[in-house]
Amino acid sequence: MQRIRSRQQFQAVMAGAPVAKTPHFALHRALLDGPSDGHPLFPVKDTWIGVLLPKRWAKRAVTRNAIRRQIYETARLRADGLPQAALVVRLRSTFSRQEFFSASSDALKRAVRAELDQLYSQLARRAARPAVVAPAAEAVRAAV
Repeated sequence: MQRIRSRQQFQAVMAGAPVAKTPHFALHRALLDGPSDGHPLFPVKDTWIGVLLPKRWAKRAVTRNAIRRQIYETARLRADGLPQAALVVRLRSTFSRQEFFSASSDALKRAVRAELDQLYSQLARRAARPAVVAPAAEAVRAAV
C-alpha cells in the first residue's frame, strides 16, 4: 500500500464526489490511469491511501494524529480487500467533546474504527455491484 503525499495527487482524488460516507467520514476514489504532464500521478499500480483531517473538525493535534493512525491501520488490515485505486479518507464533521472528552481516548479510537469499517464495507459493496448498462448504450452495442 502506498501513501498519497503530493497536492496534485490529493486534488486528483478529491475532484470527484465521495463514493462512501459515514456520519464523520467521506471516502473519495480515483482510478490510477492518466498521466499528468508526461509523468503518472500514481506510478505504482497499488492501493494508494491519503488522509485529510481539517483542523476545523479536529482542533487538537493529538486527536488528528490518533484518527490518522486509525485510518492507516484499518487500511493496512484491509489491504487485500481494497481496490487498486487512489483513496482519500476525509473527516467531514467533529466528534462530540461531550461524548469523547479525552483527545485520544480508547472510546474515540473504537468509534473511529467502527466508522472506517463501515466506510470500507460500503466501498466493497459498491465495487461488487454489477455495472448497469444504459439502454441506449446497449442498443448501440447490439447494432454494431
